[in-house]
Order: sequence, then C-alpha cells, then structure tokens
Amino acid sequence: MTTEVRVPTLGESVTEATVATWFKKPGDAVSADEMLCELETDKVTVEVPSPASGTLGEIVAGEGDTVGVDALLATLTEANGAAAAPAAAAAPAPAAAPSGGDSAPVPVMVPALGESVSEATVSSWFKKVGDSVAQDEMLCELETDKVSVEVPAPAAGVLTEIMAAEGATVQATSQLGVIAGGAAGASPAPAAPAAAQNPAVAAAAPAKDVANAPSAEKAMAEAGLNASQVTGTGRDGRIMKEDVSAAVAAAKAAPATAPAPAQVRGPVTADDAAREERIKMTRLRQTIAKRLKDSQNTAAMLTTYNEVDMTEVMALRNEYKDLFLKKHGVKLGFMSFFTKACCHALKEVPEVNAEIDGTDIVYKNFVHMGIAAGTPTGLVVPVIRDADSMSFAAIEKAIAEKGARARDGKLSMAEMQGGTFTISNGGVYGSLMSSPILNPPQSGILGMHKIQDRPMAINGQVVIRPMMYLALSYDHRIVDGKGAVTFLVRVKEALEDPRRLLMDL
Repeated sequence: MTTEVRVPTLGESVTEATVATWFKKPGDAVSADEMLCELETDKVTVEVPSPASGTLGEIVAGEGDTVGVDALLATLTEANGAAAAPAAAAAPAPAAAPSGGDSAPVPVMVPALGESVSEATVSSWFKKVGDSVAQDEMLCELETDKVSVEVPAPAAGVLTEIMAAEGATVQATSQLGVIAGGAAGASPAPAAPAAAQNPAVAAAAPAKDVANAPSAEKAMAEAGLNASQVTGTGRDGRIMKEDVSAAVAAAKAAPATAPAPAQVRGPVTADDAAREERIKMTRLRQTIAKRLKDSQNTAAMLTTYNEVDMTEVMALRNEYKDLFLKKHGVKLGFMSFFTKACCHALKEVPEVNAEIDGTDIVYKNFVHMGIAAGTPTGLVVPVIRDADSMSFAAIEKAIAEKGARARDGKLSMAEMQGGTFTISNGGVYGSLMSSPILNPPQSGILGMHKIQDRPMAINGQVVIRPMMYLALSYDHRIVDGKGAVTFLVRVKEALEDPRRLLMDL
C-alpha cells in the first residue's frame, strides 16, 4: 500500500515553505512518526513525520524546492502483513507479549506550540518515573513565551523515563518521556536505553550529515559571518535564518548593553541580601518585558487624553441589564460599549487601525479587537476577531469566554494573534490616569480608567457626573495629532450619546 507524504499546515498566513533537509533517502526503512524531512518557512521550521511505517519511495520535492500547503513531498510504501510475519517468526518471545497487553513503548512528545514558537520550558511534572498513568491524563506542563501548554499521556501505562526535567528548555519536536504499556512487564527496561541512545546518535550526525538551512547560508554570506559565529537552534544544531538574525542583532547590541550589569543592581548589604528572594522570570514575563520595551524603542509613541461623561451609558445599562442577561445569558458590561465605540471611530480614522510594514502602511478593512487582560502569570491580550460586525451580546460573550480562558491559562496562540487595535481597562484596578504602551505592530491602544464622580459645569450649572479619563497612545509615524484627537472625540461622542452607535453617526 502506498501512502502520500504531504506538506502539513504551516500556520496562520503561511502558504509555502522550502524543503531544507531530507533525513531519509529513497529505499530507507522508516517507522511511524519518524522525522522524514524539515521544511523552512519565513517564520518557523516544520518537521514532517512519517505517517506510517514502511519504506520511503520517491522523493517528489528535493532539498531547496519551494512547496505549498498540502503539496506532495514523497511516497511511502507501508509495511504489509507478509513483511511483518518474518519479523514475528524471528522473535517468538516478544510475539507472545501482546496477549498480555501492549508492550511497545510510547514516546511523549512536545505538542504543537503554535506559529512562531520553537521552544518551551518544562515548568512542572505531575507524574514521576514509575507512576501509572491513564490515557489523556496530564503528565506535565510546558511554558512558552505566550501560553502554558499541558501535555496529556498519549496512552495508558507506566511512565518509565523523563527525558526533560523541570526547568529544561525543549524544542517544538523534542521527546519529553516514555510510557510503557501497563501489562508489559519486560518491555520498559530495554525501551529506556534505546530512547537514551537516540540523542547520542542524533548528536553525532550533524557534523557530517546535516547541513545548515539554505536561507541561513545566504544570510550569513550577506552579513559576513561564518558558522562558528552563529549558534544553531534547528534540528541537531542546524543554523536557521532566525539564528543568523539573532547573531547580527546581538553583535549590534553588544556595545550598548555592555554597561547594563552595572546599572541593573546597586550595592546590597549582606543583611539585605539575606532577606531577599530571587525568582527567575517566567518566559511569559520575559516576553512581556521585551515586547513592551521594543515597542517604546521602535514606535514614535505619543498619548492624547480626553474625558467622557458616563451618565447615558450607565443609565442605558441599568435599564436593560436584567433583560439583556435573561435573553442572552451574559451580563451587559461597559466593554461592549467601548468596543462598539472604538470600531465606530476606527472607520472614520483608519490610520489608527493600520500598521507599518517596512516603508508601507497596511490599512485593515476589519477590526480584530485586542482586550488586554491581567492574569496571575502576566498580561495577555486575547483577540476578538471581526468585532466591528458583532452585536453587543456577541461581544460580551466573547469577552467573558476569552477572559475566563486567559485566567485559566488556556488561551491558544491563535487567540492572541492578529489584533489590529487594543483596549486596556486599568479602571478595574482603580487607575485614574495612565499612558498605555502600544501592542506592536498595532498603531493604537485605548486606555480606560476608573469612573469617578466629579463636579462638572453643565449648561451653566455645577452638577456631579460620573466621569472617566480616556487615553489614546498612538504611533506618531502614521497617526497625526488631528487623527488621534478625532478618534478620541468620536469615542467620547458615541459613549455620551449611545444612540449614535445605533444610527452609525
């Protein structure tokens, strides 16, 4: 039986890849899930596993070829019953084992981490070597720079080996451990040495068998670097394009960052040091710090302010909140009003919803609204897609659902990508005024704040009104002051007279 080996899904907005390396050649025997080749996109490196056990037939796409999603890479002749019979006859003792239960060890692999994520840190193991596990029971938890990922047991049995301890950094296709079938008494022992030997064999190969990615070779030539100056993070230490970019960036940043250690921390007495606690930053916190600082360094960031009288919104909400909850099953909050008001304003001032790509400005004819949410592990920004075409009820449901998933650490990579504008509500923590930082590559972010009763002059009379300060931080490279002020005024008008939203005014 012939099986086709095709290009897997490459991720959001990625339509093609380059065949970087074939690890097998025609005629080689392969086992199911064994890596056949490696593809390289402009964002990530993707390994293609064998869909079945058998013999590799024709290689249709050679190294260096550009292929699209689902394109044919090679053919595979699956092992048939006749081929399996001699193997069973040659080893009569193991052949009898299946009658007592599964004997083949099952590898525990790092699951798909999402687009542009190539590694993770093992944060916790819930099981230890020798523990019995049920299929789909959680074995460990991985932490990436964006989300936490739980790893379930691929099969029931006994955890016989942990190959990546807590704190270890693992690649997207690394093996975490080994599970042996629960009834296979003798199988786990030989399985562990076999698994232990694989890394050694793989480590010996790259020096003579594995070449660097073609795009990396080109990038090194353009940058005037040689392989000894670049640390490879690809399979078996292969140098990838992003490794070259990192080496170039590190070389440029070295003089500027040299004094940093002296500025990070001042003198500390022995008494103070004894009362301190030092905890390594999580990958999520490191990424937050890096992205926010990069945003400050890259964008020409400026903030403009206004204030909004929340009287009408609060009255409308109080009047309909019970009916809204009864009909839609979700509470009517303020976020849906602000989301609607921002979508309305973004249509009039589209540059706030745009982004810079090199020397181009990319205008978005849609609104994917990011809603910043604080979680126990740090700030995340789940995205509500096509918020401009959603109803109040749909927006409230999406905010509630994604907020709960954010607090539980269950958000996927896809749910935090592709935002075009962001709303951050510091008012829930009591903030009266702040200047939010852009969420790159976006060009605008609206900061909401605490609603506070203040005396206001209305028609010549001093009255007490519930007021909120609004702050719009924007990228002055593409958003002029007039556009920023206009945006905030439109948001203010829509909130102070919510009927304007219904009439698209």
